[in-house]
Amino acid sequence: MPEKRPFERLPAEVSPLNYGLCLKPDLIDFTFEGKLEAAVRVRQATNQIVMNCADIDIITASYAPEGDEEIHATGFNYQNEDEKVTLSFPSTLQKGTGMLKIDFVGELNDKMKGFYRSKYTTPSGDIRYAAVTQFEATDARRAFPCWDEPAIKATFDISLVVPKDRVALSNMNVTDRKPYPDDENLVEVKFARTPVMSTYLVAFVVGEYDFVETRSSDGVLVRVYTPVGKAEQGKFALEVAAKTLPFYKDYFNVPYPLPKIDLIAIADFAAGAMENWGLVTYRETALLIDPKNSCSSSRQWVALVVGHELAHQWFGNLVTMEWWTHLWLNEGFASWIEYLCVDHCFPEYDIWTQFVSADYTRAQELDALDNSHPIEVSVGHPSEVDEIFDAISYSKGASVIRMLHDYIGDEDFRKGMHLYLTRFQQRNAATEDLWESLEKASGKPIAAVMSTWTKQMGFPLIYVEAVQQEEDKVLKLVQKKFCASGPYSGEDCPLWMVPISICTSDDPSCAKMQVLMDKPELMLVLKDVKPGQWVKLNLGTVGFYRTQYSPDMLESLIPAIQDLSLPPVDRLGLQNDLFSLARAGIISTVDVLKVMEAFVNEPNYTVWSDLSCNLGILSTLLSHTDFYEEIQVFVKDVFSPIGERLGWDPKPGEGHLDALLRGLVLGKLGKAGHKATLEEARRRFKDHVEGKHILSADLRSPVYVTVLKHGDGATLDTMLKLHKQADMQEEKNRIERVLGAISQPELIQKVLTFALSEEVRPQDTVSVIGGVAGSSKQGRRAAWKFVKDNWEELYNRYQGGFLISRLIKLAVDGFAIDKMAAEVKAFFETHPAPSAERTVQQCCENILLNAAWLNRDAESIHQYLLQRKAPPAMV
Repeated sequence: MPEKRPFERLPAEVSPLNYGLCLKPDLIDFTFEGKLEAAVRVRQATNQIVMNCADIDIITASYAPEGDEEIHATGFNYQNEDEKVTLSFPSTLQKGTGMLKIDFVGELNDKMKGFYRSKYTTPSGDIRYAAVTQFEATDARRAFPCWDEPAIKATFDISLVVPKDRVALSNMNVTDRKPYPDDENLVEVKFARTPVMSTYLVAFVVGEYDFVETRSSDGVLVRVYTPVGKAEQGKFALEVAAKTLPFYKDYFNVPYPLPKIDLIAIADFAAGAMENWGLVTYRETALLIDPKNSCSSSRQWVALVVGHELAHQWFGNLVTMEWWTHLWLNEGFASWIEYLCVDHCFPEYDIWTQFVSADYTRAQELDALDNSHPIEVSVGHPSEVDEIFDAISYSKGASVIRMLHDYIGDEDFRKGMHLYLTRFQQRNAATEDLWESLEKASGKPIAAVMSTWTKQMGFPLIYVEAVQQEEDKVLKLVQKKFCASGPYSGEDCPLWMVPISICTSDDPSCAKMQVLMDKPELMLVLKDVKPGQWVKLNLGTVGFYRTQYSPDMLESLIPAIQDLSLPPVDRLGLQNDLFSLARAGIISTVDVLKVMEAFVNEPNYTVWSDLSCNLGILSTLLSHTDFYEEIQVFVKDVFSPIGERLGWDPKPGEGHLDALLRGLVLGKLGKAGHKATLEEARRRFKDHVEGKHILSADLRSPVYVTVLKHGDGATLDTMLKLHKQADMQEEKNRIERVLGAISQPELIQKVLTFALSEEVRPQDTVSVIGGVAGSSKQGRRAAWKFVKDNWEELYNRYQGGFLISRLIKLAVDGFAIDKMAAEVKAFFETHPAPSAERTVQQCCENILLNAAWLNRDAESIHQYLLQRKAPPAMV
């Protein structure tokens, strides 16, 4: 890693007690005026006040000690690099309390951070702008001068001066709305005082919205705000929110602390959503559901995001991390409990199996790299903070909390959570504080176990072999760090404290033995396990480790995949472990292909989804060879039996998961060029476009991707027309994500140009470019060239946010030639992107790993694919 920039937190001499803040946004000129009157405490006599401030011009500033004369500041010294301002006073400010007044102006920027403008179209077709906020991590300072650190909490009295026909919202309920003296077209809207809170959770929105509302069973007023004319589309999220608040109140045994909560859909929004206390902001696609035009995966996504953001109202907002080093506590926890909440609201989603494929395996993929990082990272400068909003903080964080919850048991876990939330409410806490509360509740060595998972990066590979001794099986377990590049070869190998669970074919869903492995090697005796019985580690795929079985142990598990006696989540884990062992060169890829063929009877959506991802990774790798077609044949062979069983149309009694599986399988077959699927997709697409028979939302992605992949310029034009006509952002996104499937070079260019056009919202450009990069060899080259050619514009749009990291990853991760790693590295040395430095290193590492994998296994994969198609030899 490059040199860390010198960074200092704000001095502690002066701190805020209450912010009185009045803001007046100008929605035409994109500026705003602000007045801050902050009650502050001077803890040590000083003649200056240092605050955070960025892109704001201070006009006047003064300090009035309680009961004394006002002192005007004589200098404002901006340290732009550090986003700070120092106010200098002609005389010393004595210890005590007083009032700091600052008048300032700022810009409603178009960078999706701070106080920014968001473009929308009215039902009559006019283009207008809303003024909205996104402050996490360090952008409250772009809206008003403040002490912008999570541990410097205060109360807020907010008022907004806005056009009288606009909706104005903030964290708290409106207490007063009166005409503004200087202009009869404006009103001043005052909001109730907030509890003690961090600056990054403050929010305000000014725009045009409709809403739906309800009261939750515990009396909280819940509203979902939607674009005008789309109130109906807020009903699903409203239902989820109204069920979720009482669930969390009950789970934590702590009531929701505010009188109301608003959930609002924002047109231009960088993240998925943001948990501002009492006013949660969302991308439209993470909140709005139209019963006719939303697909099953969108509903599930909305339910998860609502669950995630509402969990933060307690975990993050009521109790906040002391510093960004502990961000993972917020995000890992919310990313775990969102699943608990969705499982409570929608048991038919089988969401915990999906967790393994969405979070657990994703985190393991990243965490096996040399350029990963521990869950807890010391960060200082804002660009370093931006960088830790990644799969380690969210997905590994969630996975180790899932493992911890399993290790402690639900009852003690809830007790510990209650203890933590009540002890630290309205305050700040660090990781150790949570461990202490959970240790108290459970009596287990939580801190000792968990620090091995949060303070060191990576996770273990557990090698296991079994020897039969009469009626018993003796197991030998060895743990070593799992590395994406192959067996760990360093000097002193890190050790983990691993909760191990073991089951046998006697009862595949119940642990026969549970033990904490706290040393490099372990011998275990499993009583009464017959020679013919199989043994499996990591029941439920809960432990954050990978398992390598001895060949004979693995051999005995294969039939349990075929006859489905192994539970779905274990089938998934087994296949995923094998695939990553092959990627790392520990076993051969051909062995994994053989195991994949054992999944022909698989009924479970999530198991297929993970298998499909892995085949996709292999497919991308083999696009660098001249036998790419052979792997497509393999994909068709694996997926066509399930495709035939499912067919195109839903059958009576099917549910959520059947719809997801059908979309997955048809899309996979269509892309691979399965003849019957392609013909049917074209037929249905034609009917859809002509309005004869509209495609159900769940079939649109697979049909769109199939016709584009095998389509021409006319197909692309038709898709772009559908995009233009789409009223729902979900449909626009659905189309944007698949446009890259088109294969002709000049059409690929057309799609890339479209990505930067006005037609695509800025946060969605990234997925269009990513779609091109991920679809074909030509697409990958074209997308990388496009990113380089348009770097200035792209960087200017997304700098210092996680979108820039995502863009880089999507654009270059699929390369598999050593010299591409050098090219990528060289490009970013001359075009630095500080908040994406680690991503660039991870991408270069991935490219080198891909190249090594290809060199190692391409020939044997090719031979295997050829011989499985060869007729049997004549005797």
